[in-house]
Amino acid sequence: MRIGELARRSGVSERSLRYYETQGLLKAERTPGGQRQYGEWAVDRVIRVQALYAAGLNSKKIAQLLPCMRDTDGGPSEAATGQLVVELASERDRINRLITDLIRSRDVLDEVITTASVGVS
Repeated sequence: MRIGELARRSGVSERSLRYYETQGLLKAERTPGGQRQYGEWAVDRVIRVQALYAAGLNSKKIAQLLPCMRDTDGGPSEAATGQLVVELASERDRINRLITDLIRSRDVLDEVITTASVGVS
């Protein structure tokens, strides 16, 4: 599929897809005319990249992680290292701390809303 089709199917801009390619997160074949061509696998790859960005990982960490993830056929990757696992566990802990902080903030807001709502008609 061409870049426009991948952008449409993944919900990611063509500009982002080109950026992913420069960061080593996505690889395109080239037609004789120089146009990018992607296989069906690319949709899953882009969705994974987006999820990892949303989790707060940077492109360098994502590039290290992608080869370690299971392929779309479910087969395991053997590229994971002990150090990468330690770094990813640290990222997970950071995200868990953020979640805890957000829940605490939401609870404070709920209390303020409840208090402010008393006597409001």
